[in-house]
Parts: sequence; C-alpha cells; structure tokens
Amino acid sequence: MKNASSRRRFVKNAAAGIGMLAMPSLLSAQGDPARLLKVVCVGGHPDDPESGCGGTLARFTAAGHDVTIVYLTRGEAGIPGKSHGESADIRTRESIEACKILHTKPIFAGQIDGDTIMNNEWVLKLQGILDEEKPDIVFTHWPVDSHKDHQIASLLTIQCWIRAKDKFDLYFFEVCTGEQTMIFKPTDYVDITETQEQKRKAVYCHLSQDPPGIYQCGHAAMEEFRGRELGVKAGEAFVRMTGMNKGNHFTY
Repeated sequence: MKNASSRRRFVKNAAAGIGMLAMPSLLSAQGDPARLLKVVCVGGHPDDPESGCGGTLARFTAAGHDVTIVYLTRGEAGIPGKSHGESADIRTRESIEACKILHTKPIFAGQIDGDTIMNNEWVLKLQGILDEEKPDIVFTHWPVDSHKDHQIASLLTIQCWIRAKDKFDLYFFEVCTGEQTMIFKPTDYVDITETQEQKRKAVYCHLSQDPPGIYQCGHAAMEEFRGRELGVKAGEAFVRMTGMNKGNHFTY
C-alpha cells in the first residue's frame, strides 16, 4: 500500500497544472517501484484504444509501466457477412496481436458490439475490473461521440471514477475527430514521435477493420496536427477530467 500511495502522489505532483505534458517525469521511473504506474485504457471495441491512444500507451510500457487495455466488446458486429461469433473470434485474435505489439494486457469485459448497456450492473462490473487493476491513470473515450458504444464506454468509466475509493486520474482520448469525436478541446498532449510506428503496427493488426481506412478517417491528420500543437512530429491529445467528487456532482 505504501508503494501505491507513493505512486499516486507522484503522478498527481508530476501532472499538476500541465497534466500529460509532464510525460518526461512520468516516463522516467525505470527501476523505482514507488514510481512505476498502473495504466488502464477502456475502449468500446477492438482497435479503439490502439487508434485513440496507442502511441501514449506504448510510451508508458516502454518506460516500464504496467498497461492494461479493457475492450468493452469483442467487435461482434464489426465484420459484414460474418456472424457475431465469427467476428468476435477474429477481432479477439487481432486485439491480442495488437496488445503484443504495445506490450499491454488485454481484458474483454463481455458487452456486445452495437448493443452496449449503461446500467448499475455494468457500472459494478467495470468497477470490479478497475478495482482489480488498481490504476493510477485511466484513458477512455470522450463522451461526446457519434458512436453509442463509445459513449457507453466513457459513461461507465466516468461512473467508476466518481465511485472509486482509490482515486485515479482520468483522461479522454479522441477517435476520428470530426466524424465521431465532437467538440473535443484538448487539455493535454503527448509526444508520440518515437512510438508512432509502433502504434501504426498495432492498428494494422486489426486487418478486418480496414486499417488504411482508420487512418484516412482522420487519424494520420490528427497525429500530425496534435504534434504541431505540441511542437513535435506526432502527438496525441487528451481532455483531463477535473473537479472534486462530492456525491454525484463533478465537473469537467
């Protein structure tokens, strides 16, 4: 517990004021167990975490931090002409291969692609997963998104953040901004220049999802534009959840 408490103090102090612009501090923890972080990313489908923040997750694992990807669904409805079972098998294998490239651990939460549910039972299920992982930092979808499954993944994670006894920092990532993610105004940026190709390889594991199409829907432009905003070759952007938990009241 002492190490966990030290990690939480470290991440909060390092991120104060400039959030993930403190990445150099957060990523310089090799060899110091008290500063190694547990990071979790919650995505709606296979390929969402990889395309939304794969470069950032790769930076964390490269620095020795422990990263888990929670896929809310197995992408059951994501391959035209395939049954839900066939699609789930294919996309699960793709996710596992992508996680190998990013050096992350996959968890499949068990909801169904296209039919995700927001209720108390699923809040408790995701809360149970996060309680076991004990994250210092969690990434998830921005809640203002055109895809219902993305919204559900985000709202479930927000509820877990509100209810968490051991508080974690919560960041929202963007996917296909302008087509899916909307009114996204970043608070924090991460330089993914060194992990951009690793991210691309992870995205390209999802062959059933037309990886070139994923990049054509805006991800290549997003990486370049966010990099320009940060003053580097390639970047990823995030919105950080802020505000004090008081009952069910919170602010962005």
